[in-house]
Amino acid sequence: MARGNRPSDEIEPAGLVLPIEDRDHHRGPIGARYALVEYGDFASERCRDLVDTLGDLSRELEDDLCIAFRSFPDAQRFPEARRAAEVAEAAEEQGKFWLMHDRLFEHQSELGEALYRKLARELPLDLDVFDRDLRSGEAARRVDEDVESGIEAGVVQAPTLFVNGRMHVGAHEFDDLLTALQRPPSNP
Repeated sequence: MARGNRPSDEIEPAGLVLPIEDRDHHRGPIGARYALVEYGDFASERCRDLVDTLGDLSRELEDDLCIAFRSFPDAQRFPEARRAAEVAEAAEEQGKFWLMHDRLFEHQSELGEALYRKLARELPLDLDVFDRDLRSGEAARRVDEDVESGIEAGVVQAPTLFVNGRMHVGAHEFDDLLTALQRPPSNP
């Protein structure tokens, strides 16, 4: 049914403004049959709870699924959210975004400078390069880009998921997400 012909009580979910690209932190091949983009916050318990579910989906669908993570920190609710996102971006400069991503969620209750230093040593990251990348403003700029693309796509809080380019309005459980991913696209 065309958008103009929808009953007023039916709201079509927003679409992803920026599709998955090389700039994104992604697991699985870009251009995979299915795509899932998470706008997430390292300080959000709901985002932490999604980590295992998204890992299970990735194992189930293998190379048919590309999962991307974009930062959408809520620093008003979670004081460490913004800094944690910048730390993950600085880790990316050394090719270790996903390792830092996973460790930040594993140690979510400890977010703070002491944890960031500890994790940077454990991964291991070159600490001088890590510190330089955090100070340069590049990590902050990258977080800003993710937030801006999220706002343009209608994101208001994390986690917000986009399944095959459309905002997912259902549950974030494995079966619900698998069904949404495998649902044939609707006609405009």
